[in-house]
Amino acid sequence: MTAASWVDGSAGSGFGLDHLPYGVFSRAGEPARVGVRIGDHVLDLAPVAELGDPASALAEAWRAPSLNTFMAMGPEHWRTARRWITEVLGDEAHRERTAPHLHPVADVELHLPVEVGDYVDFYASEHHASNVGRIFRPDQEPLLPNWKHLPVGYHGRSGTVVVSGTDVVRPCGQRKAPTDDRPTYGPSQRLDIEAELGFVVGVGSPMGRRVATADLARHTFGVVGLNDWSARDIQAWEYVPLGPFLGKSFATTISAWVTPLAALDAAWTELPGQDDPEVLDYLRVDGPAGLDIEVEVVLDGEVVARPPYRTMYWSPAQMLAHTTVNGAGLRTGDLWGSGTVSGPERHQRGSLLELSWGGKEPFTAAGRERTFLEDGDEVTLRYTAPGTGGGRIRLGDVTGRILPAP
Repeated sequence: MTAASWVDGSAGSGFGLDHLPYGVFSRAGEPARVGVRIGDHVLDLAPVAELGDPASALAEAWRAPSLNTFMAMGPEHWRTARRWITEVLGDEAHRERTAPHLHPVADVELHLPVEVGDYVDFYASEHHASNVGRIFRPDQEPLLPNWKHLPVGYHGRSGTVVVSGTDVVRPCGQRKAPTDDRPTYGPSQRLDIEAELGFVVGVGSPMGRRVATADLARHTFGVVGLNDWSARDIQAWEYVPLGPFLGKSFATTISAWVTPLAALDAAWTELPGQDDPEVLDYLRVDGPAGLDIEVEVVLDGEVVARPPYRTMYWSPAQMLAHTTVNGAGLRTGDLWGSGTVSGPERHQRGSLLELSWGGKEPFTAAGRERTFLEDGDEVTLRYTAPGTGGGRIRLGDVTGRILPAP
């Protein structure tokens, strides 16, 4: 069991010593810098580090307005920092000089925690991919022939990745219903969410060098919650033959807190079977490679779905290996999403497209029937996972509210 922190209220909060997620925050009139969450407080890391070493390289990295400088320092520095923060917040001897640098989360502004480089989104849930196939291709096999041979993905738009709490303006674009002769232009009428996890690259790799599945922890700094907002009507008209574009690129929301990969040590679990067909050698994984993370989709205050990440077919290690198998390099701050997390049951579907079965089977939320998102709707994704201390940790929430199209 992990020892308790001296910070009041941190025990049992999901943000105890076995979690310690990083974020970027600011107080009124002060610059943004790196902090770590403990309970309902954020610890301003740089001044505390400077108490022990005024020339600390970690302190310099933590004065930056993003996590990128710290992430680029690599796994040994990540481990050193985690041990030090655990000691500072766990040993009563550090309380007197550390407490002045704790600030209530409610009193600070949270910023996008990373400068996002490339953004890639995958399609790694067999249940989600099968549901989508049955909705759009009811007379064909639900999975396309390549799906169980490689993690399918597309390149998204990093410039529209925003932090939790940012409003999302309903996108406009071309739509064409099957009964229409030609496309029309206007606000999306089938605006959707996708409940996902995001993975953040800490240490890059040069072009021409593949990253093996066994090297996930050497390159991956941590995990964020992620909502891949999707305009299904725009997407349906544009995606043949090259895939998603304007139906996805208007906004992607991530949590303000980045959970270090080390905080998920107790969450690793076996993948579903990948022996029919057998995956190619570069996608093989040894040991548990999936993550036992529970997701809740909250629409206007009501939980409408509980997708389990442990049911995902493709693992984060396989997605990273596939990203680089052609020689593509990685950069600090690169972000890749898991794709929609969906389980085998209806209440485990991670998108409104699936919950309403393409809009044909409305579901109930807040006492009325719903299909796709309406103006004013607020969606929150919540995440929990087994913690190394024996309880559960809470990953950062992902919240966004829909504003009308301009």
